[in-house]
Amino acid sequence: MKKFQLLLVLTLCFLLNVNAQHQHLPQDYLSKDFHKERREALRNLMPKNSVAVFFANPVRNRANDVNFHYHQDPNFYYLTGSNEPHSLVLIFKENQTVNGNVFNEVLFVQERNETAELWDGKRLGIKGAQDDLGFRVAYNGKDFKSFNLDFSKFNKVLFEAFNNDVRNSNNTADLFDLIKTFKSKISYSLLNAETVKSDDNFYSSKKSNLNLLPYYMATLREIKTKEELKLLRKAVDISAVGQIEVMKAMHPKMSELEVQGIHEFVYKKYGAEYEGYPSIVGAGGNGCILHYIENNKTEIEDGKLVLMDLGAEYHGYTADVTRTIPTNGKFSKEQKAIYDLVFKAQTEAIKACKEGAHFGKLTIVSQKIINKGLAELGIISNEKEYHTYFPHGASHHIGLDVHDTSNYGKLKENMVITVEPGIYIPKGSDCDEKWWDIAVRIEDDILITKNGPENLSARAPRTSEAIEKMMLQPSVLDGFLLPQLD
Repeated sequence: MKKFQLLLVLTLCFLLNVNAQHQHLPQDYLSKDFHKERREALRNLMPKNSVAVFFANPVRNRANDVNFHYHQDPNFYYLTGSNEPHSLVLIFKENQTVNGNVFNEVLFVQERNETAELWDGKRLGIKGAQDDLGFRVAYNGKDFKSFNLDFSKFNKVLFEAFNNDVRNSNNTADLFDLIKTFKSKISYSLLNAETVKSDDNFYSSKKSNLNLLPYYMATLREIKTKEELKLLRKAVDISAVGQIEVMKAMHPKMSELEVQGIHEFVYKKYGAEYEGYPSIVGAGGNGCILHYIENNKTEIEDGKLVLMDLGAEYHGYTADVTRTIPTNGKFSKEQKAIYDLVFKAQTEAIKACKEGAHFGKLTIVSQKIINKGLAELGIISNEKEYHTYFPHGASHHIGLDVHDTSNYGKLKENMVITVEPGIYIPKGSDCDEKWWDIAVRIEDDILITKNGPENLSARAPRTSEAIEKMMLQPSVLDGFLLPQLD
């Protein structure tokens, strides 16, 4: 009886400890059933007698013995739910029998290691891969070398091109060795010698057709499920709140880094783990640099515009929202003219976001309106004139990547895309100086529905009038003063 009571106490203590560990963790991650269903969806697209091979992202070194915060390969996460490095997954079209096990998918993971976990945190291990991720068959990475599977029997071995950016460590089951073993198993050096590299950076041959894999993954990922849309909505909403808080806090002499910091603080406050891409805060002429990420201007001058292109990443899914605002809260005559022109182009492009419309139509609609408007303002001589004031496309997909994978054909229900026309007139441009250093981009995240487009980021003011009105509102940061430092 005493032994039974002791066992009961220990069991209760264990359960209470597990419950305490999970009590304050997010509960809205994608479910293991989601990832399992995605693997099945891929399997349905794969040709007969084929296997698809996906590797985890490499660990990136920051400097010396410090690595960047690890970020999983989006395809690998989409199919497995794993956020650990040094792993690979095999997905088979048909059932396979290896060492008496019958399965159609197998995951290789990092081996549990007390010393390593002391420094870097708990690993899933085989049991975690089975219990937490839902893989019936899982092995330690070191077992891949002896895994008795003849890849030569498959008609197709699908895998992505190797970028040769993986470091080799002392761990004999790291990503470097997993890739090395895989290459050996498929005679990659011979395969590579017999093939020609295609435009999309994937190889194809009689035994391996890698061109199929990005097409399959784009076909799946460009259409969002209900679970994905819930996370995307959260990421977009967080990003819109960030834009609003900066509008209220903005004042001349604020630095670009301060603006970035307010956005990213809002992200963290809501539990967004990362930024979906390097934050862009371009004041004045810096806004004319499309991917300006230095954000090191120490004082933003009175009367300048600030272009803010930022997006929260929430549980893997990233938003992409851009607003352009006047430092002092009031657009000048020229700034308003350019802003309202971009807004007009964006509004018409959003209206065109309907099922069946071709993706490229959004850029064409935006270009036509912007060219006509620039000619009417006298910035270009006529709307047919070539110029570089709108040098990019008006849209891209978002999801697990900020530029999410897609086949870029016709728009379909539950796609989520950006609409982001812009005008950028750098100093020295061939127009009146009064237009110089004006840069405007307005970007919203649009869900394609059967009933037309839904603007997921509409919470953040879009019109010039609404922005000016929001910038009159008090900010919770108005009294946030820090001591001066030498």
